[in-house]
Amino acid sequence: MNELYITEISLKERRNGYPFSIPAIGSLGVLELTAPVTFFTGANGSGKSTLLEAIAVAWGFNAEGGSRNMSFSTYDSHSPLYNSLRLAKGPYRPKDGFFLRAESYYNVASHIEELDAQPAFAPMIKMAYGGSLHEKSHGESFAALLNERLGGMGLYLFDEPEAALSIDTQLVALARIRELAEERSQFIIATHSPILLAYPGAEILSFDGGKIKPVAYEDTDIYRVYKYFLNNRERMLAELGF
Repeated sequence: MNELYITEISLKERRNGYPFSIPAIGSLGVLELTAPVTFFTGANGSGKSTLLEAIAVAWGFNAEGGSRNMSFSTYDSHSPLYNSLRLAKGPYRPKDGFFLRAESYYNVASHIEELDAQPAFAPMIKMAYGGSLHEKSHGESFAALLNERLGGMGLYLFDEPEAALSIDTQLVALARIRELAEERSQFIIATHSPILLAYPGAEILSFDGGKIKPVAYEDTDIYRVYKYFLNNRERMLAELGF
């Protein structure tokens, strides 16, 4: 039995215009999720972040990120795709959840500070993140999220988390993701990172070529281009005119 929190993603209807004009979105059939860690990968504009955002909003997360009880909005830019999305749910419900958007994580940190500034009898929210996120670097604040805020048995959606992370921190993130996955957590991550994509046993879904399809790690453009560049740095730079 599939014990994931989200087991299938499909469209209830197809409409004209954006984002259905994105080939990978317009051709979406029934997308079955089979592993605790799923990666969306593909070129810029291929639709991976658009679909991840729609999954998050359809599940009940704020479009700008955060947990399900965050309802702030600084700029309404998310697509209407979530209205047309059907999420098939597994037999269990997560006890935790978080939607991370690298581009709007600052807004999440600001909202936490605003909530903590209001009179309340509950502990300050920022303490669940190990303190103020604004007093940490971008990478440190994401590490605090992974290590302090995420508690397991959760649904975690990450959009390009590597934007905040050094290579060393990405390796640490891999280990923490494994710990949380072993605690019955499910991750769906849109990424350009060859390090994160190397997670053993992960399901990698490519958005390139106009269709969403599973792909082996070594067959991703990310792996092949990074490997070629590192092995042929001078040749590639020469081809770029250096």
